[in-house]
Amino acid sequence: MIEVQAKLLRDVVYVAGDSVECLVTFINKRADANVDERPENCVKPTPENLAWASAQIHCHCSVDEAKVHFPKSPSQEQMATGSKDTSFIPCRGEGEKGYVVFSSKPKILFCDLRLLPGESKSFVYRETIPSSVPPSYKGQAVRYAYKVTIGAQKVNARICLLRIPIKVFVVEGLMEALKERLARAAPNNPFLPSASRQSVLEVAVDFLEDLTSRRRPSYYNVTHQNGRVVRFCLLKTSFRLGEDIVGTFDFSEATVPCVQYSVTLQSEEEVLGAASASGEAILSTLGHCKQHAFCLHLRTTHLHLPVPLHVTPSFASDIVELRWKLHFEFVMTTSPITMPGLRLPPGSGDWAPPEVLDVQTMVWDLPICLFPTHPGHVSSALKAPSQMSLQIC
Repeated sequence: MIEVQAKLLRDVVYVAGDSVECLVTFINKRADANVDERPENCVKPTPENLAWASAQIHCHCSVDEAKVHFPKSPSQEQMATGSKDTSFIPCRGEGEKGYVVFSSKPKILFCDLRLLPGESKSFVYRETIPSSVPPSYKGQAVRYAYKVTIGAQKVNARICLLRIPIKVFVVEGLMEALKERLARAAPNNPFLPSASRQSVLEVAVDFLEDLTSRRRPSYYNVTHQNGRVVRFCLLKTSFRLGEDIVGTFDFSEATVPCVQYSVTLQSEEEVLGAASASGEAILSTLGHCKQHAFCLHLRTTHLHLPVPLHVTPSFASDIVELRWKLHFEFVMTTSPITMPGLRLPPGSGDWAPPEVLDVQTMVWDLPICLFPTHPGHVSSALKAPSQMSLQIC
């Protein structure tokens, strides 16, 4: 029996354009229990033989066929497969339905590997994720999932596949920033030593920091047909995963009393018209985190909404587009409510608010942009396994 162990040398989250490194180890777990150590009865142990092993990265897209019309023509990789037991089909799992939108070239780890009992052999698989691929996404109508697949086969046996799921972020404009960084670091004097080049991950983190660290306060006057409701200030409109959305509400100049407000971070998934089964764009909205509070007689209050680490940042592919927004709901009253004085007259008892109010609800959407963050932060939150094993009998 041979055990295959695959371990990602880094975390399970990557940026498109970065390289994935996976350590693959093959161990012969068979132990010869009836071995006689006397020289006259010495018998050579029988090795285990593996015909070949290969590794590959692919992106699998599954859709809701009632909403999305995906091309029915199979890819060349799917057409060239024969028997599911003897053909290397890393893109197809048990019971999986969908389409392959990206598949790297298979890399052969070895051919004809012989392992004695207790012996092991390790290989390092490296592959670069292109910058043009879609990100990992688990939506309502479309899903993109990435996996590193290691396939191995014994002679006259079926192929065994070991899969490690990974998460991929896409940073728009990263390749242009990388080219500018390389051109800036190149010395004009050929006799000078070249500066140490930053990795794709380091450039991506610096690029995202520049995009999201700039604070440009924006002020919005939220009005109703009866007058002003609130003045809202948002410090910036671009946020990274795990960051806090901070804003302020100013009710000091409001002419319409606001009793309660709520703010919800919502994702808006749009299936593009060309890929829609109905021929028209399909919108799906999903709420992720919410803050609500009572604000009657308040002059100012604040918004503090954390962005989850497990969500997918804004992106657009050929079939779906994901946008983010802040969804506001304001509950206003048309009945005037007098504010009690600082000191109630003696014997008047405690002040009690009215039990019934005539209210109206107003909604407002404010678009924002979400960007990826450092892959290590997301990996620590996901707690996904970076090591898998498989036994080949």
